[in-house]
Amino acid sequence: MRSRYTAFAVGDEAHLVRSWHPRTRPEHIDVDDGTVWTGLDIEEAVEDGDAAVVAFRARWRQAGRDGELVERSRFARRGGRWVYVDGEVT
Repeated sequence: MRSRYTAFAVGDEAHLVRSWHPRTRPEHIDVDDGTVWTGLDIEEAVEDGDAAVVAFRARWRQAGRDGELVERSRFARRGGRWVYVDGEVT
């Protein structure tokens, strides 16, 4: 999760593509939408074999407005690497 947050923060679309499950990955990932990511807190991480859930809060600033993304993300291990499957925004 931390590497994906960093990829969003620095605009590393290639890393986001590599770390997103091919079954759920969108055709285009917009990392240059004017959002400045300002912080990440991992609230919970639970691993169960080749599946994991990560609950986090990510803070952002865009167009003079501050906000927060709160999500429970699901990950799967594929080929020895964790990939993002999907998430539920709360």
